[in-house]
Amino acid sequence: MIPIIDIFAGPGGLGEGFSSLMDAEHRPVFKVKMSIEKEENAHRTLMLRAFFRQFTCGRAPREYYEVLRGELTIEKLYEAFPADAAQAKAEAIRATLGAEEWTIISANISRALEGEKDWLLIGGPPCQAYSLVGRARNKNKEGYEPKKDEKHFLYKEYLRILSNFWPAVFVMENVKGLLSSQPDPKKDPIFAQIISDLTAPADSEDFEATGNKERHTYKLYSLSPKRAPGDPEGKDFVLRAEEHGVPQSRHRVIIVGVRDDIRSAAPIALKMQDPVPLTNVLAQMPPLRSGVTDRKDSDEVWMKLLQEALERRWFKSIQNIGPEGMSEFATEILTSLEIPTAKRGSEFVLWPTEIDYRSDWYLDSKLTGVCNHSTRGHITKDIYRYFYSACFAAISDVSPKLADFPADLLPNHANAASAVVENNMFLDRFRVQPWGRPSTTVTSHISKDGHYYIHPDPSQARSLTVREAARIQSFPDNYFFTGPRTAQYIQVGNAVPPLLANEIAKIIAKLFDSRNEDR
Repeated sequence: MIPIIDIFAGPGGLGEGFSSLMDAEHRPVFKVKMSIEKEENAHRTLMLRAFFRQFTCGRAPREYYEVLRGELTIEKLYEAFPADAAQAKAEAIRATLGAEEWTIISANISRALEGEKDWLLIGGPPCQAYSLVGRARNKNKEGYEPKKDEKHFLYKEYLRILSNFWPAVFVMENVKGLLSSQPDPKKDPIFAQIISDLTAPADSEDFEATGNKERHTYKLYSLSPKRAPGDPEGKDFVLRAEEHGVPQSRHRVIIVGVRDDIRSAAPIALKMQDPVPLTNVLAQMPPLRSGVTDRKDSDEVWMKLLQEALERRWFKSIQNIGPEGMSEFATEILTSLEIPTAKRGSEFVLWPTEIDYRSDWYLDSKLTGVCNHSTRGHITKDIYRYFYSACFAAISDVSPKLADFPADLLPNHANAASAVVENNMFLDRFRVQPWGRPSTTVTSHISKDGHYYIHPDPSQARSLTVREAARIQSFPDNYFFTGPRTAQYIQVGNAVPPLLANEIAKIIAKLFDSRNEDR
């Protein structure tokens, strides 16, 4: 198996994709030897998945599923399998990458690699400083100076590992905003510096201080099928997840680096795949109702407030402002409304799970249901907005803009009114995910509210659950996210889609295969 060190691992999406790749004899091609993550809940998720992977495919113990069903604590699971838990603990390290902890991290990497020279480094530095949203938010902070924000330079931890341990190959992931990020307005965008540094890592660090006399450079590649291999223009490093089997429009920079002493063929591009519509991964999930936060929540209250919509002024105006047939459609939904069997869901919902896409990847018959599947509460006005949005999308197959909303459903703040007049970015303040296409990008913002992630079924009138977001991100159903629900959302939103990682792993495996053939 090819050893992997996974840094800035988050909940482990990138590592999951690589470790799930099997050879012709159904043996893992890659082995995560160590993953590093600093956030507590993501680390707990990472360690639990590391425990799961101690067992060969399909042989995870009954107690693991009891944890997912809420019948057993994680601590009791680890007590029942001390050796496997110890292995998982050794693999999933909670640490902050940086000079302060480098001695400990360096020792852990050496231990994990056990002298192996041909191994793989994967991971992506935190993206908040590079993302367009993060940059817009930071711009409004008093005294904020991008060139002094250390988050812009966390990629240097990649360089520290490269120039000390020289992996045969590395795979670095980050947001598309990395291409245009310019912390210092007097200098070029940071991407040019990153490319230069990744090509010659030892030149960008205090090489003499590393104590490693070895010295290499890396040739950088894009895996995009829309470019010529070896042409390192920034835009060509962008992979579009929806073109590679993920039910989500997620565009990310992926850089593959190959050590200079490897004479094998360059990585080939990923294969294009047909888009996967949302209905294929969500339609057979347990239906749920939203919670109600501005009334005493109950099934009956939820049902009553939705049916009261029939008498509201905004509902009666649909006939004049909505798409043709929407008024009749919305009326039929409300008059035939029923309380979902699973109500608001929970951390585990007993349910005969099915899926219309890659059941081999998503489903696990031992699970007998769906975990991380509970709804958030919403104020009445938002429930009406979600209902209206889902009806609009069901009729027109697009999410409504604010200009499409009845006046009574417009948010009561200044930028909403100006958005309609000025046609600005706030027009997308409420975004339903239509059934017939891949989802828009799932980000950590999903943890704050559900306005950008409205479920397409109007009879549920709610935002997406953690598990629905995880399915969109292509996590298998037996991948459990630990911590409070807000932390679960953040983990899912920050992750690399495992199915995309699995496609990348196929390319990297061929690279290692051809390397071995050259020997």
